[in-house]
Amino acid sequence: MSVVFHVLQPVVLKKRKFLKLFLHQLFRKEGKSLQSIDIIFCSDEYLLEINKRHLQHDYYTDIITFDLSDPNSNQTIGELYISVDRVKDNAIFLQTKFSTELLRVVFHGALHLSGFKDKTSNDIKRMREKENEYLSLYLKA
Repeated sequence: MSVVFHVLQPVVLKKRKFLKLFLHQLFRKEGKSLQSIDIIFCSDEYLLEINKRHLQHDYYTDIITFDLSDPNSNQTIGELYISVDRVKDNAIFLQTKFSTELLRVVFHGALHLSGFKDKTSNDIKRMREKENEYLSLYLKA
């Protein structure tokens, strides 16, 4: 079971060890078993290229989640590509701290790997509730 951070774009992420443990708890609480997750912090341009190449989308986004799990296994394997640039812009737009928005995006990706979707308005509402739940639990710990 591993959570690995890869920094391609400079980012301040405090309490990394605690975040790794917290992500394991998130998966357990959602009834999933985490084998490994790679969290890659990158630039807007880097993530735009991934978005174009793999999803055929020509726009900036804050996160792209790849579920690499074997469908016949309950072991979760995934990659989260997070644009530090986009998270910074979103934090300003949402009038929140960068560190809070960064955690929200990490939890968003983990929730995708746990089976949550965000395509319909009901899905988005449920995803936001879960993001807020885990963000609150993390910040209180």
